[in-house]
Amino acid sequence: MSVYVHTSVSNGTGFITLDRPKALNSLSLAMVRDITQALLAWRDDSGVAAVVIRSSSEKAFCAGGDIRFFYDAGRATPQGGSALVEDFFTEEYALNHLIHFYPKPYVALMDGVVMGGGMGVAQGGPDCRVRIVTERTRMAMPEVNIGLFPDVGGSYFLARAPGQLGCYLGVTGVTIGAADALHAGLADHFVPGSEMAALAALLESTPGAGVAAAIAAFAAPFKAAAGDSKLAAERAAIDRHFGAGSVSAIVASLKTDDSAFAQKTLQVMATRSPLMMCVTHELVRRGAALDVADCLRMERTLVRHNFEDGEVIEGVRALVIDKDNAPRWKPATLDEVDEAMVRRFFQPVWPDYAHPLRQLD
Repeated sequence: MSVYVHTSVSNGTGFITLDRPKALNSLSLAMVRDITQALLAWRDDSGVAAVVIRSSSEKAFCAGGDIRFFYDAGRATPQGGSALVEDFFTEEYALNHLIHFYPKPYVALMDGVVMGGGMGVAQGGPDCRVRIVTERTRMAMPEVNIGLFPDVGGSYFLARAPGQLGCYLGVTGVTIGAADALHAGLADHFVPGSEMAALAALLESTPGAGVAAAIAAFAAPFKAAAGDSKLAAERAAIDRHFGAGSVSAIVASLKTDDSAFAQKTLQVMATRSPLMMCVTHELVRRGAALDVADCLRMERTLVRHNFEDGEVIEGVRALVIDKDNAPRWKPATLDEVDEAMVRRFFQPVWPDYAHPLRQLD
C-alpha cells in the first residue's frame, strides 16, 4: 500500500481509508492501484463480507484525480512521463468498473468534498452501493471547469439521474449538497456529521454481512435532517431548459427566463469551456443508451482526444498552476463550436480489439 491508502479488515468488513488530506485525497496512480489491489483481494475472500471506503479527514472524501499530475505529465513526451497519464485513466476506469459490479456491499462515506474521481470511487452499482452524505458534503462533476468532461462513469450515472438533472450537473459542473445528492439519486443515506463517529463505531462492531442493513437503520431517523433539495425546487426549470437539445439551445432557453436560477446558471456556463460543455452534453446523451463498460470505453476514447486537443491542459493551467482564472478556451465562444468539433472527440482511437478497456464486460 502507498502512504496515502490504508487498508484493514475488522469483523468481516474491509476498510479502505484515503489519507492524503493536504491534497483533499486527490487520486494518484499509486492510490488507484492500491484501492484496486484491495478490492481484488477481498472480492473472493470469504472473510470479507462488505467494504467501506472513507477518508481520514472530514474535509474531503476525495476531490478527484491529481490534476497537477495531469498537467505535468500531459505536457511531457512519453519519455518524460505522459505515458503515465494513459495508465492512470485506463486503470482508474477499470477500478470504476470493478466497483460498479462489486459482489459485496460497498459503502462510501462521502463526507466533505466529493468531486470527479471521488465520485468514481463512490458510485457503486445498484446491487452493492451504500452511499452516505453529511451536511459537509460538497458534491460535483466539475470537469468542464478545467476543460475536461465528467468521466469515471459520469456518462453512465449522470445519464440515469431523474429528468435532465444529469445533463444540468454535467454541463454546468455546479456543486451540490446532501439533499440534492439524495434527490438526484447520487446518494442513499444522510447522516449528520456529529453522528459520524457513532456510525464508525457501528461499522467496526457490526459483522460485515449485516453492515448495509445496520447503516439503513442507523440513518433512518436522520432522513428529514438533510433539508430541502434546491434541485427539487428548480426541477421544472432544469427539465425545461436542459431538455432543449443542445448547449446553444439551453443557453437560448435560459435567456428567456429572468429567474435568479436561470441568470446564475448563465453566469456559471459563461466561465466553462464551450467545447467541453458541448462534448459533455453529447456524452450524457450517448451514455443513456450504453452499459457501464461501453460508457467507460467511450470516456477512455474521449480522454485521449482531450489531452491531444489540449483544452484540459489550458484549464488546469488557469485554475491550478497560474491561478489567473482566465482560461483561453478554444473555441472561445459557444457560437464557434460546431458539430464536427464535438464528433471528433467520439471518433475511435483504437480498433475494438486493441482498446485499453476491451476486457470490461
